Formats: sequence, C-alpha cells, structure tokens
Amino acid sequence: MAEIVNLRLEKKQRKRAKKRADGTENATRYGQTKASRSLDAALVKKARDSLDAHRLEEPED
Repeated sequence: MAEIVNLRLEKKQRKRAKKRADGTENATRYGQTKASRSLDAALVKKARDSLDAHRLEEPED
C-alpha cells in the first residue's frame, strides 16, 4: 500500500532543502573561513592603530 504524504509539507521540505543547497554552494563560492575573516580584521586594526599612533595632532570630536 502507498504511503500517504501531505503535499504541503513535502513542498516545504523540498524548498528548504533547495535553499540549504544554494546556501552551501554560495558559501563555498563566496565565503571566507572564520579564521580568514578574523585575520583580516586583525590586520586592519593593526594598520589603523599604527596610523593613529603616528598622528601629529589628536582628532577633534
């Protein structure tokens, strides 16, 4: 005997699976690892701190 399936739920599950697959594909194509992002942020912070340390005058608020 055939299994009874709720078509509405089946459609939602297929849509979720497609979104998950698309997200995974985009993450591998465009994404960066967490380590890479934190390294970039640290380098930017170090460069900004270095420039601030060499200022001749303090910036006015």
